[in-house]
This record gives sequence, structure tokens and C-alpha cells, in this order.
Amino acid sequence: MSRIVVPAEPSGVLGDAWRSCVGTSRMNLALRQDYQESLALVQQDIGFRYIRGHGLLSDDVGVHRPYDQAGYSGTRYAFTYVDQVVDTYLSLGIKPFLELGFMPEALASGPDTVFWWKGNITPPRDHREWAALVRAVLRHLVDRYGLEEVRTWPVEVWNEPNLVNFWKDADQAAYFRLYEVTAAAVKDVDPSLQVGGPVLSPGADEWWEPFAEFVTSRDVPIDFTSVHAYTSGPAQHVPFGVYQTLRSPESLLDQFAAPRKLLAGTPLAALPLHVSEFNTSYRPDNPIHDTAYNAAYLAPVLAAGGELVDSFSYWTFCDVFEEVGVPAAFFHGGFGMLTHRQVKKPTYHLYAFMARMGQDVLARGTDHLVTRDPATGRVTVLAWQPVSGTDTAPEPERHELHLSLPVTSAAEPAEPAEPAEPAEPAETLGQVATNSTSGARAFVLRHDVDESAGNAWAAWGAMGRPASPSGRQLDVLREASEPARRAYSLPVVPTADAGRVDLDLTISRHGVTLVEIDLVRDETPPWLDDARILGRLST
Repeated sequence: MSRIVVPAEPSGVLGDAWRSCVGTSRMNLALRQDYQESLALVQQDIGFRYIRGHGLLSDDVGVHRPYDQAGYSGTRYAFTYVDQVVDTYLSLGIKPFLELGFMPEALASGPDTVFWWKGNITPPRDHREWAALVRAVLRHLVDRYGLEEVRTWPVEVWNEPNLVNFWKDADQAAYFRLYEVTAAAVKDVDPSLQVGGPVLSPGADEWWEPFAEFVTSRDVPIDFTSVHAYTSGPAQHVPFGVYQTLRSPESLLDQFAAPRKLLAGTPLAALPLHVSEFNTSYRPDNPIHDTAYNAAYLAPVLAAGGELVDSFSYWTFCDVFEEVGVPAAFFHGGFGMLTHRQVKKPTYHLYAFMARMGQDVLARGTDHLVTRDPATGRVTVLAWQPVSGTDTAPEPERHELHLSLPVTSAAEPAEPAEPAEPAEPAETLGQVATNSTSGARAFVLRHDVDESAGNAWAAWGAMGRPASPSGRQLDVLREASEPARRAYSLPVVPTADAGRVDLDLTISRHGVTLVEIDLVRDETPPWLDDARILGRLST
């Protein structure tokens, strides 16, 4: 296999669209300890900026509270749970991406619900009361957190109204009316608040043109558009789970790009575009989410998705999630990048690897992304085995990648004010200069996740798939979930662009690898001889 020569000069900047937002279960579950501990870990290792989930207005959050008792009637808005959830988010350095839904039962026009927890999916029986609810929520948030803060929170109207599962009869006209009323209510609170939609699921291309025509012809406020992306086929049900086919990862990127193409020629094409949900499977009980394959599949999406959209939100950060009921087993195909009890899945590590990448992009390929930190000179390589979905042959046991990487030290001051001192004798500590690569070496730290390394799901299978792991088994699963790591050094070959390292990677099946490379400043004292550690004379 030929060696890929990575340019020394950056070709662009790696944005943060990939970690701009992450998905979550319904808002009520954010009150749980397990949820909060999981989110704290995610924020420590990855650091998402926004979080989006369902159920802000559902009855288990308790905002909409009509009363008719003792001669008094009206509606009270209670924010006890909302405040606890948002306070937790902000304390962990993450902002809410507000989704307005589902319908409070007392305001609903019908009994239709979705999910085990029965989110009502019908239009409001009184749009004026719905608008009052929206205004009350946003005014409370502004009063509590300040207008400048809440201005930075996107407000999304409903969820996947093109599906009968989420919007009664998938009634397009009814959704357009809801959007118009809601957007006006948001702007009533403050014109600078961001509102958008239509939050479409995959396969709803026919909605974009009518939506654009509706909001532009009626001058309805819209600050961003949003869409969802998944690549799995129909569910093949088994007890407590499903299997599904998968299209290629390129299909996800095609879905990211589609809205702007469909909106070309309309004012909406220039608006920020948020993929407010994406994953391989749209089911919360598909074991694909727990696998190394999922991480390898999504690696090229994270590497390239920011070129197409302003944000794309992985659905979801953890398995504290109950759309089809309380999970029946520890690993159950949940959406989360973390299981219950903070066991990391391979997809978690893909995101944590991305969080360690540099800002300057040096190269992109079908199986790699190379960046450099401009402040330190550290070069990072994210590499993966390409996977292609269901309709291709199984991937081989290994994948090889050979790179020639430019390495430099951190930037030095331009020129000293006075002549430099004469060079110190060779036996002085710190004898290797950082402005030369002659005889230099690079320190390499490699992290691997694949079918065996960093794969708690595989370890759980080897355990016999315990539905409720014991404390000791949980400890073992946490250990098994960590990537394989190894450190070594490589010679730096002097070149016209400061120096190069030849990096040869063999990536195991469904593997994702992070390599971090720093130029070594050797401070080894001249009297040290590792060959004499056992007391033997050096030969």
C-alpha cells in the first residue's frame, strides 16, 4: 500500500458542529442521579455545547396546571422540574436546545400518544392557550436565566410532524398552523429569541417546499431549519429488540446536505441548518448502537458532517431512556454512547477521540482525518476501517493505513533581543534543541477501539450477557470499555518542511484509532543506561 503524504500547511479548520449538540431522553429523566452522573462524564471527556430532548411540556414535567376548584379557575404554570433540569444543564456547561412538545393532556385535542410514557401527539384544542403556555415558559426562562443567555438557546417547534407516530395523522396544514402560532408566541417574548423547524424525519422531502412557501408568503418568523437523519431499514422485531439493515455512512451525509438543496432559491436556504437527531438506527432497542461497528460507521460522518450543516446531534448521550419501556437488560441496543452506570460504548470513544483533535485540518480521507494544534504543534490522526452497510461483503480482519506526517515543535519567539549564548556542552541536561529535527524523535500515543479493545459489549457477551451485572461485573465492564493504549517513539526525518514521521497503522476489524504525535525534547541525563537496570554491564 502506498504512503499518503500529508501536507504541512493546513487546508482548513476543524469546526465543532459535531459536538455542538447531543440528544437526550425526555426531560423528566434528567432529574435522575444516573442521568446526571452520565452527563457529567460526557461533559468532562467531550464537552457538548447544547442538549436536546423530548417532553418539555409533557405532563410528567408538570408545567401546564389548569385548576377549577373552590370557586377558582384558571391555569397555573409550574416550573419546579424545569428549573431543576436547566440548572443541572448549566452547571455542567451545557445549554438547552429547547424542543416545544409534547401536548399537555388538559390542552390536547385528542387522546393519541406515543411511547411508553405516553407523550400526547395531538394539536392543541385551543391555539391561544398553547401560545400562552409557550410565552409563559420562555418568559420564565428569561426571568430566571437572563435574556442574553436565553437568546443563545434555539427553540424548535415539535418533533417529526411528518410521521403519524409524532403528529396526529401527520397533518401538514395543522403543523403549519402550530408553527405559525408558536413562532409568533416566541417572538412576543423577545424578537431576538431563535425559533425554527420543521424538525422532519428522513424521507420527508415533499414537506420542504410547502413549508418554505408557507413561512415566506405569510412572513412567519424562522431563524433556523432542522431535520433528522437515520440510515436503518424497517424493524425486524424479536422479544425486547429489533434488527435492521443499514445503508452506507454516505447516506447520512447525503441526508445532511439534502435540505439546503431542496430549499435552493428560497430565503430558508441561507439559514443555519441543524440536524437535531442522527444515528444509525432510529430504534432504541437495536444492538448496533452498542458495537464497535457503530463507531467505525460514524467516524467519517463526524469527520465530514461539519462541512454540510451547522450542527448534528447524536441521539443520545446515555441509555437513561424509556421510549419502549424500562430496559430489560444492561446492554439492550439503547441509543446512548454510555450505558446505565456510565459504561462507555465504542461510539463514546469516537467522540472522545474527536475532542482531542487539533484545530488545523491537514488532511481528510476515506479512512482518516489529520489535524494539528497550532499552539503546540501536536499532530493528531483519527483513523478507522471503512464500513459500508448491509449490502456489502463483511469487512476484513484488518485495515492498513500508511501516512507521512509533518511534525514541528511549538512556535518559538521570532528573534532574541541579544545574541544567543554559545551552545552548552553535550552532557548538559535538555541537550536536544527544539528548533531542529536532526536526530530528533516523535512521541506517539495510540488509542484503539475495535471488536475486542475498548468494547464493553463484547466483554458483556463473553460474561454470558447478565441482565443486571453485579458490582464486580460492572467494574470489569468499565475496565473492558477503556481503549487499548500504547506509547512509543518514531524517528523524525529532516525535510524542507521541518521534519516528517512515517506512521504505519494496522487497524483491527471495525476499529477506530486515535494517534497523538508530539516532537520529543530529550532530557535524558548522559549517565543513564537502561541496559544496566538489572546490574549488567552495557555491551
